[in-house]
Amino acid sequence: MMADEKKISRMLKTARGQLDGILKMVEEDRYCVEISQQVMATEALLNRVNREILSAHLRGCVQQAATAEDREKKVEELVATLDKILK
Repeated sequence: MMADEKKISRMLKTARGQLDGILKMVEEDRYCVEISQQVMATEALLNRVNREILSAHLRGCVQQAATAEDREKKVEELVATLDKILK
C-alpha cells in the first residue's frame, strides 16, 4: 500500500472506536437521530480513509507501473472502484 500507513491506521482505529460507541448507543436505546448522526460521522471518516488510499494508489502504484499496459490495467481497476463508490 502506498498510503501513509500510520495515518490510515490511526483513522481506522478512530472509526473502530466510533463503531464501538454506536453499538453502545444502540444497546442503551439512545435517540435514533443521535445514533444516525454518529453513523454518518463514521461513514465520512471511512470515506476519507478510502480517498487517502485511492489517492496514494493513483500517485504511486499507477504512476510507477512499468509498462503502458500495466498502467492501463491499474487505471481500469481504479475506474471500477470509483464506479462502486459512486453508486
